Amino acid sequence: MTISRTPFIFLLLLFAFFTPTHQKVSVSLSKTTLSKSGDSVLIQWTGVDSPSKLDWLGIYSPPSSHHDNFIGYKFLSSSPTWKSGSGSISLPLVNLRSNYSFRIFRWTEAEIDRNHLDEDHNPLPGTAHLLATSDDELTFESGRGPDQIHLSYTDADDEMRVMFLTSDAAERTVRYGPSDDSLDDVAVAHVERYEREHMCDSPANASIGWRDPGFIHGAVMTRLKKGVRYYYKVGSDNGGWSKTQSFVSRNRDSDETTAFMFGDMGTATPYATFSRTQDESISTVKWILRDIEALGDKPAFVSHIGDISYARGYSWLWDQFFSQIEPLASKLPYHVCIGNHEYDWPLQPWKPEWASMYGKDGGGECGVPYSLKFNMPGNSSEPTGAGAPATRNLYYSFDVGSVHFVYISTETNFVQGSKQLEFIKRDLEAVDRRKTPFVVVQGHRPMYTTSNERGDAPLREKMLEHLEPLFVKNNVTLALWGHVHRYERFCQLNNYTCGSVGPVHVVIGMAGQDWQPIWEPRPDHLTDPIYPQPERSLYRGGEFGYTRLVATKQKLTLSYVGNHDGKVHDTLEILASGQVLGVNGAGIKAVDSSSGGAGEPGVIGGSGESTFSWFVKGASLVVLGIFVGYVGGYISYARKKVGTGNVWTPVKSEDM
Repeated sequence: MTISRTPFIFLLLLFAFFTPTHQKVSVSLSKTTLSKSGDSVLIQWTGVDSPSKLDWLGIYSPPSSHHDNFIGYKFLSSSPTWKSGSGSISLPLVNLRSNYSFRIFRWTEAEIDRNHLDEDHNPLPGTAHLLATSDDELTFESGRGPDQIHLSYTDADDEMRVMFLTSDAAERTVRYGPSDDSLDDVAVAHVERYEREHMCDSPANASIGWRDPGFIHGAVMTRLKKGVRYYYKVGSDNGGWSKTQSFVSRNRDSDETTAFMFGDMGTATPYATFSRTQDESISTVKWILRDIEALGDKPAFVSHIGDISYARGYSWLWDQFFSQIEPLASKLPYHVCIGNHEYDWPLQPWKPEWASMYGKDGGGECGVPYSLKFNMPGNSSEPTGAGAPATRNLYYSFDVGSVHFVYISTETNFVQGSKQLEFIKRDLEAVDRRKTPFVVVQGHRPMYTTSNERGDAPLREKMLEHLEPLFVKNNVTLALWGHVHRYERFCQLNNYTCGSVGPVHVVIGMAGQDWQPIWEPRPDHLTDPIYPQPERSLYRGGEFGYTRLVATKQKLTLSYVGNHDGKVHDTLEILASGQVLGVNGAGIKAVDSSSGGAGEPGVIGGSGESTFSWFVKGASLVVLGIFVGYVGGYISYARKKVGTGNVWTPVKSEDM
């Protein structure tokens, strides 16, 4: 018997007509090559069926990375059109010396793993359901020259060191001269590199955190004339040259000193990642760039006293940091000292019984990236162990104008019998106060603070025992500290007592990291601790910012500049005689600047600000226009918004 196939065909066609079709998800890029770090790519997607606010875009470099080893992520809901199943996200990216690829994943509420968390205790997205991978990979132009250019002083007044990064070990040089069309002097760069086996713990030595760090080059420009603007470029004919930069050399005959000083800045990323990043660092860089514009041809330098990039084992955050500071560090020497987040790990060589504060803050880096990526004056070092390079850039000093600057390490041995304590003693005793009437000591963890009293208390006791007597005996003018992420100025202190002897202590760790609670409890954070303000604490600031030091042989002025308005919020003036005057305008104990009162901008005014401030105001409009072009992408896209609002809410902790 023959059965007609027509009804079956009809039913199949009817089923196909009424069955919804699932469009294939696709991911495309607006371009496949970027010219330089910080340039943006537009990532577009289509075909996401039944979109969810937990669908996310993973950023990968190299493209062969395991799904769980992304460098960052963005929720698709950050695109205004995400509910349609299509959308786009623009990301400014830095050169990691390997290509990027992008993947879209579906993640459901049922799959949220409360044991797989980022540093804010928010769940990291799951990778079980891959929807699509970008058709193309993203790369950077070849032959465009080195990245991450930064300057530093050497032990010689007539020298300037320049460091930079490339993807290979081929020879590079710096060409320099007194004008941009006569770069006739040449210095060959030495090259260094560290490897995965040099890291001492996870995530730094694990697949999740390790990425190829590239090759670190350093060259010294010599025989520089005093206080002259020099032009330079780095690279090679084969590998390409950087654009021409410039700096003003040190002038040992000048009495003037200008420095921009802060701690704990970190870096901002245009995506969320495993580690908390620091959006406020963008504003800090912006306002210092304004100040640099106002300087003209006066020499100055930057001082970043610990907790530099907050990479903590996620190596691409070092790349992000150096790309972010390059507009500063390619113009001014960028000086650093070591902090807990560059160094601390459980098996560090110096960890006495009382040192409970030394833990895993370095993310397994054990000081290696810090030691090789910077090259500070002096030759201080301590063995790291396990075949890793020695920890360097621990303690050193130099003169600029009328100020002698000393950098110390609070993470390595500073007690009686240590090489560091002997250096500090010898250095302070050798200062010629006729040449440099002011002495400024800088370190990471503070000797005095009215915040986070518990964790570092044993360390502060040892600092008071071994360091403070040297500071007092040798008439140190000013002691600057980071670690606490707020601004706090004390009186002249000796053993917790205000008087006319001992340095003025100032905590300046407010440049970017935001772990520290503000001084007073907030209505929505009633469990945050309250930190009473004792008499020795004269001013406590509640916002991000940096300090600006300006000195002559007669007077040193330290100004606290707030990030929200770029204005001076507190001023300290110290005469060469040691007399402290003119603090905060009228010299009255200030209230927390975050709550107004005597700490509000504009109160200082008049004699409280140096002439430099007027140049700053005049330059503000010019430099802000320039800066918008450089960081526009970062400002627009570096906020970690997930969807049209935050899916996860950052929390505060007392971790420094």
